[in-house]
Amino acid sequence: MAQTQVRLALLVMFLPFLLSASSAILKDELLKPQATQLIETMATELFEKTGIHGYVVATNDPFPRGVSMFEYLEKFEHNLSKPYIVFIFAPHDERLGIIPSSDVLKYLYNPKKVKDAAIGVIATHDSNSLEDKYNVAIVQGFSELADQIASAKGVNLETTIPNETQIVVWILRVIIWTGSILVLWIFVARPLRKRMQDGNNK
Repeated sequence: MAQTQVRLALLVMFLPFLLSASSAILKDELLKPQATQLIETMATELFEKTGIHGYVVATNDPFPRGVSMFEYLEKFEHNLSKPYIVFIFAPHDERLGIIPSSDVLKYLYNPKKVKDAAIGVIATHDSNSLEDKYNVAIVQGFSELADQIASAKGVNLETTIPNETQIVVWILRVIIWTGSILVLWIFVARPLRKRMQDGNNK
């Protein structure tokens, strides 16, 4: 009897933590534990600072074009708390979507930038497995979404991850810009300067 009471007391004590575990993950058929933890941490901070719930659906379900993501999300309705924004990643049919609970929330993020953050990871040619790329893509996409929501609300998140794809793009732009200046100097500015110097020496 005493053991039963102790167990019951422990269950009551830890029930809030058990219920909140993986609360940001509505469906997970792709994520590794490390990725899940990162998303949970970001979602927790996002809610604490903005009052908006962030959710992720990572599924291998067939998701052909024409299938409504809004209708698909209805099956998770009992797990959703408003206001919310859901990041859906369904690589089986190359679907990626962002579903807000209201039209007002649509103005807090740029869907193209969020999708680019995820797709950019998958499109990268490297030695990582497709499974690893999916994990990084989901984390990066959700991180970008959370960052944009926080920024729109005038706060900063400390648990999100810098968009490495954007950093690479920025570096490439700098290289191209520097190269253009170098080409301009070699073929235009330097010969012009040399001619001017030769003219002054005459």
